Amino acid sequence: MSKMRLLLFNLMTDERDPLLGFAVNWIRQLSPQCDSIDVITMYRGFYNLPSNVRVFSAGRERGLSKAARVANFYRLLLALLGARRYDACFAHMMPLFAGLAGPLLAARGIRTVLWYTHRQRSAQLRLGLAMSWRVVSADASSFPFQTDKLRVIGHGIDTEFYAPSPPPEPCQQRRETQPLVVQVGRLAAVKHQATAIMAVAGTAARLALIGGAQAGYSSDYERRLHDLARELGLDARCEFTGDLPAVAVRDWYRRAAVAVNMSPVGLFDKAALESMACGLPTVVCNPAFAPLLGDKADQLLTAGPDDVAGLRYRLERLFALSNEERADIGWQLREGVLREHSLDGLTGRLLAVLRTGELPGL
Repeated sequence: MSKMRLLLFNLMTDERDPLLGFAVNWIRQLSPQCDSIDVITMYRGFYNLPSNVRVFSAGRERGLSKAARVANFYRLLLALLGARRYDACFAHMMPLFAGLAGPLLAARGIRTVLWYTHRQRSAQLRLGLAMSWRVVSADASSFPFQTDKLRVIGHGIDTEFYAPSPPPEPCQQRRETQPLVVQVGRLAAVKHQATAIMAVAGTAARLALIGGAQAGYSSDYERRLHDLARELGLDARCEFTGDLPAVAVRDWYRRAAVAVNMSPVGLFDKAALESMACGLPTVVCNPAFAPLLGDKADQLLTAGPDDVAGLRYRLERLFALSNEERADIGWQLREGVLREHSLDGLTGRLLAVLRTGELPGL
């Protein structure tokens, strides 16, 4: 099978970005399967990509206006289409670019596959959907429109990077009197960090909230979280780390006893999969994770994002387990991520959809 010449639209191409840096790894993973990849990105930062990948920016990193970025996008697209023939277009979290480019690509017989995983609906998404041949998402619940274009391909977790630390020597193993709970994600009401604070406040555990306030949004929610921790007497046991690079996030996972993720239905959060890949028992509230939890669902799945009592009950049950028992749960979760959400698996499924419109074996 010949290698593809791929046109790729990307929101942010910067491997140092704490939220979207993973996209560079996706491009890196696709590159051996492609003859060439040309990326048009809204924002260009730091990256290290193979020689068959070229990156062009619409100019957000230079502070250009929206109108100027749209003009730049069309200038770049027309130049690339005039110089190179493409087999397919992959739009990663860029329904805007998929919509803007749709007529030009269709006129040249180039099919677009749009990746989108979020519950938010918008006019841009409607246009991108209309102009795309197929849509791919991590889970059926993570794409907000009903459409027969949708193909579910899982998340793409780098399971070599997000992996458990080597086991400690037996003499180093001990039951923690203050076990560590971590929650990773931007500080936003939709992530329900307040639930974690209230649940942990009723235990002897420590809590680390890893992630900063979303850029461009009010920091009022972050202040309210600090106030809540102080009111509940948790401030000495609750750490707000701000945004961290991926290596530091992984280190927190490896130090923790339990991870929590209170993202609701519609947000199939890859942070939960990263903690699972690190072999960490992870309590979630989104039932979309249930297939990964298996016979541990009663221990790991709460009734919803505001279920403080349910989260506290599950944390205390997990704290009562031995290190070995928690490790067994973590390994079961990791095996599910390896099976359903590894980067290798996602790459194969995505390439199949780009080539044929269908998943392997269908």
